[in-house]
Amino acid sequence: MCRSIKTLYNVEPVASEEEARAAALQFVRKVSGFRKPSRANEAAFEAAVDAVTAASVRLLDELVTSAAPRPREHVHA
Repeated sequence: MCRSIKTLYNVEPVASEEEARAAALQFVRKVSGFRKPSRANEAAFEAAVDAVTAASVRLLDELVTSAAPRPREHVHA
């Protein structure tokens, strides 16, 4: 699952929040072991995806580099 998480930093075009959420979803799926959580675990699962998305977006916004952005097709997971 996590192999499908792509590098989102310093790429052109710039990664969107939707891409950060997709990566967060893959991460939470891997950590929890759930592809789709039960109703009893759905709220906790979604809260985790929201938290990981927010942390990822914050990280991407705060990282700095002097390197030129790389084309998406040259970036590997």
